[in-house]
Amino acid sequence: MNNTQPANEFLLKASENVNERFRFGYHIMAPANWINDPNGLIHFKGEYHAFYQHHPYDENWGPMHWGHVKSKDLVHWEHCPIALSPGDACDVDGCFSGSAVDNNGELTLIYTGHHYIDQAQNLFFQNQNIAVSTDGIHFEKVDQNPVIAAPPADSSQHFRDPKVWKHNDTWYMILGNSTKEDIPRVILYTSPDLRTWEYKGVLDENANDMGFMWECPDFFELDGSFVFLFSPQGLESQGHKYNNLFQTGYYVGSYDYDTNHYEHGEFIELDHGHDFYAVQTLLDDQGRRIAIGWMDMWESDMPTKADGWAGALTLPRVLTLSEDRKVLMNPVEELKLLRETEHHVCEDQLVNRSHFVNVTEQLLEVKVVFNMENTNAEAIGLKIRGVGEQETVIRYTHADRKLTLDCSKSGKPADGIRNAALDANGQLTLHLFLDRSSIEIFANEGHVTMSSRIYPTEVQSGIELFAENGEVEIVECTYWNLKDIWKA
Repeated sequence: MNNTQPANEFLLKASENVNERFRFGYHIMAPANWINDPNGLIHFKGEYHAFYQHHPYDENWGPMHWGHVKSKDLVHWEHCPIALSPGDACDVDGCFSGSAVDNNGELTLIYTGHHYIDQAQNLFFQNQNIAVSTDGIHFEKVDQNPVIAAPPADSSQHFRDPKVWKHNDTWYMILGNSTKEDIPRVILYTSPDLRTWEYKGVLDENANDMGFMWECPDFFELDGSFVFLFSPQGLESQGHKYNNLFQTGYYVGSYDYDTNHYEHGEFIELDHGHDFYAVQTLLDDQGRRIAIGWMDMWESDMPTKADGWAGALTLPRVLTLSEDRKVLMNPVEELKLLRETEHHVCEDQLVNRSHFVNVTEQLLEVKVVFNMENTNAEAIGLKIRGVGEQETVIRYTHADRKLTLDCSKSGKPADGIRNAALDANGQLTLHLFLDRSSIEIFANEGHVTMSSRIYPTEVQSGIELFAENGEVEIVECTYWNLKDIWKA
């Protein structure tokens, strides 16, 4: 089975009543109602496909379906019919997160089936299933489902989010899991055909301070090292670290396929904004490792629910590894296709206190380069200003080498401030994308990224460059007006 018609028909009607005030111009979002994790990212037959956790019947989380968009260039996305609907014996209460592979021209989705035992007590069991398509649009669940019926005997009820890839002639699957003692781990299975799977053991676990469950695992080779991306549940904040409601981060290390041994360094947060979770990656035909995350956050305030929708996905980012083995994220080159008009302001100038640029457009790309060798200011940065008191502030303080994103005056709560360490010797480059209700910042070629939802209620007035208690040289300040792909 996989009857998606009722959900598609309901979604079409719901989309007619969505309030447009915070709707995006160039991000992936559903036509209406709830979305969360990106799923099934793949480059298949010359097109990029992105699926996502979706509740098409309500703006709140509910029985999970798989929404679907596709694109030829990672920029111009089009909505496709819902790919998966729950309710079959293998996924009665939800088609939870998973991944996609190209199996000799057959697009295969691997996902978690969710089954409540007692929903009020949050008691459930989970299994793993697959659905297949030859046209990349319409999917059928296979008769062999569930292809993995139950977790290892020492597991808790958490057993989800399969990420599958092929190495040599063998399919590999990792899953987020935990033990009965709530020790978080990722476990490994292998298969010759995607239908029959053999448990191979624990790829990695942590009994100390890494929460109780690792969601949305991803594992891949990057620039000669193996990166394990995941979203740990239950991390406690430590100073400026782990201040989000829920985190996403990674390990970098070495892996031996023969022994299933993974040796790695410390956990590092991947994004330091407010709204970045459940990141997943794909390897495209150009050999690029591209990541997309959910641009919202569990248990956070979501004003767009009042408008008939909630949730979106981040811009696609290319992942590379720095010399000190940190994962860098930078926007894909194709995003330049969004640019309509280019403006150069305040270049090779000293800014004392502030310089204001009148910009009222809400879809913007901005790049500012500060000369850190020619400044005596205590702090520098820029503000996205409203006509009154509203503003979103990006500030860098040289003394403590800290980049701050302050959204407390643009629709976030009073604690809407996030910080990240950044060594900006020589120069500070801030490359940001603004899209009505979001801001994504890439600092110094991706050494720090910050992704956050914002909800301004004032008309935007412009961009203010500032230097606090001193002056700074602006090497470059360029901004582009960007087009709205959903209204083109």
